[in-house]
Amino acid sequence: MSLLLTLVEWTQRTFEPLGAWGLFILAFIESSVFPIPPDLLLIVLSLAEPQYALWFALVCTLGSTLGGMFGYLIGYVGEQAVLERFFDRKKIEKVHRLFNKYEVWAIAIAGFTPVPYKVFTIAGGVFYIDFKKFVLVSFLSRGARFTLEALLIMFYGPQIVTFLDANFNGLSLLAAVVLLGGYFMHKRLRSSAPLPPY
Repeated sequence: MSLLLTLVEWTQRTFEPLGAWGLFILAFIESSVFPIPPDLLLIVLSLAEPQYALWFALVCTLGSTLGGMFGYLIGYVGEQAVLERFFDRKKIEKVHRLFNKYEVWAIAIAGFTPVPYKVFTIAGGVFYIDFKKFVLVSFLSRGARFTLEALLIMFYGPQIVTFLDANFNGLSLLAAVVLLGGYFMHKRLRSSAPLPPY
């Protein structure tokens, strides 16, 4: 049995009995230090009690956002040394380039897609991303991801899990393309807007 599979099983055994509290804790730690995403537990709990799926999505969003704030604090206090301890230099440089190019939109992409969110939360503190924007975009992007999963389970039940397992990465990358398209359109409209008269 692989280490990752063992960790997944341990995560489910540890957090599932705690219900919503377990989901909150898992979402919190995943946003800063833990490798297993909370989506797994969100799906398990939502399938067991579909009527509470949106509640579980909200709990997951709050936990993830607060965990992201903690990750930001780790990066802010520990600076570059923290990133270099947990992530290789190439990944750090790539994240830095994304922040330079897309600013807070990089957080939105990381929050919605399979890109490791914790890298961006810690890097957000290291590279001094605007904290208010960081929190807002984290809440919206993580909330969109978890709410979408909850709604799909509410409407389609267990069969949607197979579909998500096969297509989630592709769908989330498509969403990232849409986000980037919106960003560039917004930037272009701002740059082409006429200057106000003096």
